Amino acid sequence: MAGVSVAPRRIDAVTLLTAYVFLLMIIPSSLVVGSFGAAGAPAALFAAILLCWYMLARQHPAITPDRGPQPVRVAGVFFGCAILAAYVAASRTTMPVLQQNGADRGLIVLSGWLGVLLLAADGIDRADRLETLLRRVVMCATAMAALGIVEFFTGVDATKYVSIPGLSVHTQFTDLMNRNGLVRAIATAAQPLEFAAVLAMSLPLAIHQARFAPPALRARRWLRAAIIAGALPMTVSRSAIFGLAVTGIVLLPTWTKRERRRAYVVLLASFVIVWLAKPRLLGSFGGLFGHIGTDTSIASRTGAYSAAAPFIAQHPWFGHGFQTFFPQMYFFVDNEYLISLIETGVVGLLALLTLFVTGWFTARSARLAAADAQSRDLAQCLAASVAAAAVCFGTFDALSFSIAPGLCFLLLGCVGAAWRLARAPQQSERAEGRGAAWTEEASGNRTRATREVGAV
Repeated sequence: MAGVSVAPRRIDAVTLLTAYVFLLMIIPSSLVVGSFGAAGAPAALFAAILLCWYMLARQHPAITPDRGPQPVRVAGVFFGCAILAAYVAASRTTMPVLQQNGADRGLIVLSGWLGVLLLAADGIDRADRLETLLRRVVMCATAMAALGIVEFFTGVDATKYVSIPGLSVHTQFTDLMNRNGLVRAIATAAQPLEFAAVLAMSLPLAIHQARFAPPALRARRWLRAAIIAGALPMTVSRSAIFGLAVTGIVLLPTWTKRERRRAYVVLLASFVIVWLAKPRLLGSFGGLFGHIGTDTSIASRTGAYSAAAPFIAQHPWFGHGFQTFFPQMYFFVDNEYLISLIETGVVGLLALLTLFVTGWFTARSARLAAADAQSRDLAQCLAASVAAAAVCFGTFDALSFSIAPGLCFLLLGCVGAAWRLARAPQQSERAEGRGAAWTEEASGNRTRATREVGAV
């Protein structure tokens, strides 16, 4: 054994993205590198480095990422160009220092989002590596969900006691939020709505991994899915219910009749478990949906439309600049699509919608191109994650936070990777067919040439 050399493990895109996932989901979002301020979240800075690495890798002959057709890449670049156009348009006039800093910060986080999306879409080279990355995403989401469950039942915010050398607290949360006497879990996120969006995006992936787990790991992976699903209602938000509903609508029709029946039984049992654990929780959700017309949060959101109209009319096409509309200065919007219309105009809103639409149809295309049941189900679950993100973005200003948009762009990149990997065998067969046709044609030409020479 002493004479056997072991090849060093290669640091590939999945390894780099795993580090990003850990920094994004495990480190509390309130901790930043102090000199960078709000843009100094470790995950955001690392993601910006990943964009630089990606751009350099495209110039390197040995580690060049995939250069083939990639709809997610096109949509991501279009989104980036829309944000840059909004920045240029806003910079034509003098902005207050606070808003100028917000616009600059927006470019930093944008570079990170694009770096993660592009590296995942073009850098993941094998289907098993894609599955590995998504398993690590689910593990981190499970850790967040478990922390959220502890917060819900104890009322203690454990993240307040986390101290990491080199990081400082940018936004100190005074206490966990409450609604109807219930603690709203946030884990390492900035607020319950962001936490709900993260769990809603992760749940379809956890279900996929549990359904196709080896027998020895099946119980463990179903437990992860149960922890994530169980933590969702503990955010005490409508976003959690919307996320669960979208997951069910997208996934259940693709399951067998037996699996659907089991899902219905589990759903009914979960209501009983929730009632036994926290009877007020079901009543709280009944109030959230039963008093929509008089609920203050709904009134705030509907009132934001009329309040936003003058701001949209001032700069309808490119907006006031990405991340320059501060609720503390103006008013709360709690709708990413509306705030995108204010900050980046019609062009920016179309770019954001294009991202989600492209992600959905690319995932569906990957499902049609996949050769086995597990790959088809993974593509469907990625489509469910994209759909959950698109719905949750309508309930809060998602791009103003760190974990939810960071995970969303990562999953969009994974959609692009799944699409490319699913189509790879078909492209290989086409290439072999073209090669065989060319060889046959060349052989025929040589034969004809030989006959002509013989005739002469």
